[in-house]
Amino acid sequence: MKKNYMLGNKTAVKIYNQIKDLPIIDYHCHLSPQMIYEDKPFTNIAEIWLGGDHYKWRLMRTVGINEDEITGDTPWDTKFINFASAIEFSPENPLYHWSHMELSKYFGIDTPLNSKNAKDILAKANEHIKATKMSPRKLIKDSKVECICTTDDVIDDLKYHKLIAEDKTFDVKVLPSFRVDNLLLVERENYPEYLAKLSEMSGVEIKDYKSFKVAIENRLDFFVEMGCRVTDTGLAYFPDRISSDTVCAKTFKKILSRDELKKEEYLGFLGNVYVFLGKLYKERNLIMQWHLASDRNINTALYKRLGLDCGVDCMGDAISGPALFTMLDAINENSGLPKTIVYTLTPANAEQIGTITSAFPNVCCGAAWWFCDHKRGIEHEIQVIAENSSLGSFYGMLTDSRSFLSYARHDYFRRILCNKIGEWVEKGEYDKDSAVELAARISYKNIKRDIG
Repeated sequence: MKKNYMLGNKTAVKIYNQIKDLPIIDYHCHLSPQMIYEDKPFTNIAEIWLGGDHYKWRLMRTVGINEDEITGDTPWDTKFINFASAIEFSPENPLYHWSHMELSKYFGIDTPLNSKNAKDILAKANEHIKATKMSPRKLIKDSKVECICTTDDVIDDLKYHKLIAEDKTFDVKVLPSFRVDNLLLVERENYPEYLAKLSEMSGVEIKDYKSFKVAIENRLDFFVEMGCRVTDTGLAYFPDRISSDTVCAKTFKKILSRDELKKEEYLGFLGNVYVFLGKLYKERNLIMQWHLASDRNINTALYKRLGLDCGVDCMGDAISGPALFTMLDAINENSGLPKTIVYTLTPANAEQIGTITSAFPNVCCGAAWWFCDHKRGIEHEIQVIAENSSLGSFYGMLTDSRSFLSYARHDYFRRILCNKIGEWVEKGEYDKDSAVELAARISYKNIKRDIG
């Protein structure tokens, strides 16, 4: 990659060169704590790239590659060549940028990847992996990562977080995040088994709504003891009402007996739990993340074949503005809002959400998320936050990834951010003396302050 890649003006280059080496705090990702702990060396770039990256799987399907040669038993080398044939003609897809940035940053390869040179690049990359003994921890350290917040279920035992924390040879913080999706998906088939496990892990017999809440609080306190600083939910549903504790007690009885819930019952129950969780997070000084407006598992055949996170999700409809501000207002009235980051997968109401978050203390818009974390999406989200809030309070980039090579995305974001700030400075729209500090706060200092 060219040194000034994506930096379109002289001021952007100056700003970038002063913030590019700041450490990384990856406050939302899906890396495996077990892989970090075990630190097994990699052997093949194809396995690193294609072993679980549903972004790449989607692209390969789009160009007509057979599923067996994407997620089946086809040899990794063949899969790599298939991916090269897909990426070659996919300009502006963020994978085009990310993949080439990863080749440059981690393998020293600056040749554009295509079907003709795929075998040569594969061989060079694999030679580099072997020569450098590339492994999860080595990639983390080489990327100047200071802290990682993984995504962990409420009932996770956090075994590997504990083992990593006890390992004095590795000084990167690997902290759990309290992810409540499975806790709240009460109508799925295996929910009774989930509740049984929650009872076991919390030490609380869950027999009613009150004991359900006690079990949740016990688990949250365990996560906090293990270093948790961030929480998360990414449900496809968002509550538009808040039922009382009395009503929720009745609803929870139906959940326990596996009676079918009416939509309004479920949403009211969700609303009550959200208010309860908000209070817990506020009391423990945790960051609350809401990922909004996604639809999941829309290709039934592939979902049945491969399960969750196989690349068959999409943008959802724009979330209801009144539902969002009603929920924020209820939490604020009940306990005060914890520090809250709101992400939307649908840019159609990004501006609306920007004005809603700015009406409440401690609430801000998050980074361009998932299908929006391409160049245009990142630029758009920066502009939305700048126009409706204080850009200097933005928490900046996260990987939201399962790949240890994804730290190139932080560089991608920093380049786009510096280019945007540089444009404002050169147009006379922003003070050049504050530009570097603005970029540094967004890239590192803000999240460092709140996570530590």
